[in-house]
Parts: sequence; C-alpha cells; structure tokens
Amino acid sequence: MKFETERDFDVIAMGRASCDLYSEQTCLLKDSLSFARYLGGSPANTAAAMSKLGLKTAFIGCVSDDGMGQFVREALIKFGIDVSHVRTDTEGHRTAITIGEITGGGKCSSIFYRNLCADLFLTPEDMDEHFLASASAILISGTSLTHEPSRTAVLTAMQRAKEANTKIIFDPDYRKGTWNSEAEMKVFLATAASMSDIVIGTADEFALFSDALLPEKEFDSDKCANELIRRGCGIIVIKNGKEGSCAYEKDCVVRAKAFNQKNVTKTFGAGDSFAAGFIRALLHGADLLSAQTEGAACAAVTISGRSCSDAAPDLDKLTQFLKEHGIKPRL
Repeated sequence: MKFETERDFDVIAMGRASCDLYSEQTCLLKDSLSFARYLGGSPANTAAAMSKLGLKTAFIGCVSDDGMGQFVREALIKFGIDVSHVRTDTEGHRTAITIGEITGGGKCSSIFYRNLCADLFLTPEDMDEHFLASASAILISGTSLTHEPSRTAVLTAMQRAKEANTKIIFDPDYRKGTWNSEAEMKVFLATAASMSDIVIGTADEFALFSDALLPEKEFDSDKCANELIRRGCGIIVIKNGKEGSCAYEKDCVVRAKAFNQKNVTKTFGAGDSFAAGFIRALLHGADLLSAQTEGAACAAVTISGRSCSDAAPDLDKLTQFLKEHGIKPRL
C-alpha cells in the first residue's frame, strides 16, 4: 500500500478520547480503594502509541469544558499529539469515563460511561478538509458511529479523506451496550469497513457485521476479508489474541504469531498498541509479516503494564523487545 508521505502528519486519529480510571489494587472492583487516571479511548490510545513510536500524529475530537476534559487535552499534548482540532464542548456534555478492574493473571474487565458524552458531539463542521488532507492517513473508530452527530461527522471525514488521497484506517472498536440496535450496528460497521483502505479488528468484531456484507452466510473470516477487498479495501487484519493475526491483501494471506508474554497484567490496550505498531511499520515500507510482528510486539509490551496509553512502548522498548526474542529490528 502506498501512502502520500510528504505531508505534515503521518496519522490523524479522531473520535473517542476519554479518561481511564484503573484500580491500583489487583482485586475485584468492589474492593478497590484507589484509582490511577490515564488517557483512554481506542483512537486516542492508538494515537499516543503511534506518537511514542515516532509518528507525527494529530487528533480530532471534542472534550468537556471541565477538569476531566482539560486532563484529556493535556494528556494528548503530553504524548506529542497535535490538538489544534480538539474542540471544547460548550453545551455541558461530559468526557467519557472507563473504569477498569484488574484481578490478576491477565484477567480484567471494564465499565463504560458514554451516555451523551462529548466526543459523540463531533459535527461535520469539525472535519476540516484541508487538515484531513495534511495527513498520510486517518484513523477512525466504530464507537464514533454509534450516535449522531458524530456518525455523520466521521462519514464526512472519510469522504473528504478519499478525495484527498488520505488513507482511511478503521477499527470497529465494538463496545457492548453503546449502540441503539444490533441492526444499526451491523449496517454502519459494514459501511465504514467497506469505505476504508485498512481495517483492523478482532475476529469477534468482524463476525458482528459479516452478515451485512454476506447475507445469509455463516461467518467465515476468509470470506469476510475477501468480500471487503472485493469492495475496495486494501488490507484487512483479523486479530485472534494469543493465536496471532491474519492479514489479507488481494490474492495474499499472511498469518503471524503472537508473542508468548509471561508477564501479563491485563489485556486492555493490546489491540490499540498492535494497530500502532502495524501502522507505523506499513508507513515505513514494511511487508505484512513484519508489520504484524511489530504490532504483536507492541501489544505484548503493553499488556505487561497497568494502563493502555502509558504502557505502550516507545521505539527503544520495541527494539529491545524484538532483540530479546531473536528478531533483528527492521526499525
């Protein structure tokens, strides 16, 4: 895949930028006594991870006009992310919050608070066509498609990106309970995936909207990926957790293993870091196998920490991890 590389930014992410509150104790949530606060939201986490790996990143979003919104804005800046297009909401909508429980051995769960949150009030007017044309790629998330006006805003951004030859990367980022209906979810995830150049998601996420692509057929990852490629997608990546990932291009399938990470604290953030490592590698001319390997390495490092954005590796940590696993860094 060829990117327009002579641009101000490598990737502009947009949509869900929120606050993660993770228990500082390894226990059930009901027994937690204190929490640490981190930047959260899949596209924001991925932008932070990409920035730590040296990519020039920016964010389009909307945060609340309060201390929590200020925290998110300042956290994005701390990670080196351009926030010139992060708008402050003036209508009283709050920044979303995720509360995480870590119970040991990699076991974790989370509770999402996203009712009428600020990032769902992005509008088409927030999608500056000149800004979108200043990046090699944009990254969008399925959580921005759950409600209006952010749904129309994101679809507008996708259309403007196409006109500017800015590649579109889509993460379904499915969160149970955030959609009004299953039918709506299937249609809009399938629509966004079909409009994208790169789609990165879990097998479970693809299965959710597969029948909107291939009606009356049981989910088959190969058939689903090939249907999206037939519709114009360039690369499809289906993540299978410990089993690794499978990447598809036209007439090409590449299977890659995950790393056996023994020191697993939680699984939060693994997918975001995988996407960051994968995208960075592609932008630097890597083949699919190398990109999947670097993505898997980023994920393995992240799950050993207690956060998503903060635990993602920088380029030095990624290089060190690859060397420790007998892989000559391509970086």
